[in-house]
Amino acid sequence: MKAIALTTESFDAAISGTTQPVLVDFWADWCGPCKMIGPVVEEIAAENEGKALVAKVDISDNIELARRFGVQAIPTLIIFKDGKPVNVFRGLQDKRVLTEALAAA
Repeated sequence: MKAIALTTESFDAAISGTTQPVLVDFWADWCGPCKMIGPVVEEIAAENEGKALVAKVDISDNIELARRFGVQAIPTLIIFKDGKPVNVFRGLQDKRVLTEALAAA
């Protein structure tokens, strides 16, 4: 399974419409570190199919969401549980750290 793309319009329904934890990658096409962590996010999506939802938000197209969640630097990865943010990671992260945090959510 691939990470799903969320927009301002689809975000709330996707995040609150699941009982699974959700990892959201806030990124942009022009961001070098975002391109580096992108494949890691896709691996996490594939490895957690059925256990967690993994999504991406392009902040260039969805600036309202970036503001709403206080995204000031990218990549920012936020883990949501029951529709609420429970963990925030800024910058490049180790896959193990993200996977463990997602499993614990």
